[in-house]
Amino acid sequence: MRGVTGRLMLLDTASLYFRAYFGVPDSVKAPDGTPVNAVRGLLDFIDRLVKDHRPARLVACMDADWRPAWRVELIPSYKAHRVAEEHAVGPDQEEVPDTLAPQVPVIEDVLDALGIARVGVAGYEADDVIGTFTARADGPVDIVTGDRDLYQLVDDGRGVRVLYPLKGVGTLQVTDEAWLRERYGVAGRGYADLALLRGDPSDGLPGVAGIGEKTAAKLLAEFGDLAGIMAAVDDPKAALTPAQRRRLEEARPYLAVAPKVVRVADDVPLPPVDTALPRAPRDPVGLEELAVRWGLGGSLQRLLVTLDSQMLT
Repeated sequence: MRGVTGRLMLLDTASLYFRAYFGVPDSVKAPDGTPVNAVRGLLDFIDRLVKDHRPARLVACMDADWRPAWRVELIPSYKAHRVAEEHAVGPDQEEVPDTLAPQVPVIEDVLDALGIARVGVAGYEADDVIGTFTARADGPVDIVTGDRDLYQLVDDGRGVRVLYPLKGVGTLQVTDEAWLRERYGVAGRGYADLALLRGDPSDGLPGVAGIGEKTAAKLLAEFGDLAGIMAAVDDPKAALTPAQRRRLEEARPYLAVAPKVVRVADDVPLPPVDTALPRAPRDPVGLEELAVRWGLGGSLQRLLVTLDSQMLT
């Protein structure tokens, strides 16, 4: 990574523009009548995040592949229910609202013209891009996402926290290890083990039958991690109930592959990128053309003022 040092903010961009789309009325339109509620809402989100948290560096992380083949090969049900079988124009296309999809290229063009780093890598989800930037970071990291899967990256020792939007981005759950232990009984990497044990219907992860969140947390507290739990299954003296032992044994094939699916990658081949938050647009002429065509109005102007006046910390 090239750029200045200081706090790095990583945006789970799709998570945020989905929230913007559903949070801003679709009556917000371009001069030609095209809805731009997700575009303007995301710009407002970035403006608020920069004002409130003053990152020195910012990366908009993208889903180049929202359902990577290597994850599907391990667990075929992974995100299978999200595939738009009847409306897809290609294989494994995620179904999104009709008026949102056309706004995504506009979002990308505006971010590029602003000079905000935008990174997606073929074969990987935004989560994996975030995981790799986090692993390589040389300072504190704020991850802004509505996806709890990224709780696994929280690390107080390295200054990594998740800012989880509760209402817009004005009200954020600042997620650190203490909060995770209070809420889930685990922290950091332990959250990934908790997630794969309990399962997640929204991601097509079956989990272990009969083991919910509370039981998973108790098992992790008792045995440390997934490897410790499976060692306990093989130890007749370990403090597992017969039902737990049977269910974990039956789930062994799933548990052998689930960690690679659930844990975000930290070795994505990231392109060289300048992560420094821009003070001025990279392409002012192009940005002005986008602003006029799409009627970005006050949302873009406010962000430009904020970027120009930023005090990096």
